[in-house]
Amino acid sequence: MSKSKECLEQIELKRSELITIVARNGLSSHLAIELSQQLDQLLNMYHKKHYKAGTELS
Repeated sequence: MSKSKECLEQIELKRSELITIVARNGLSSHLAIELSQQLDQLLNMYHKKHYKAGTELS
């Protein structure tokens, strides 16, 4: 599996986990905030690897 695809799968898993936690515990719960920060890190990492000056790198 390519690193790009693996990264996207990690993003989707974290997003799904965050949605579940928010539904159970609320948006301002400690765990929801922690998962949101983890998701932000994954998204930033993906963006840095795949985009430069608004142009997608392949």
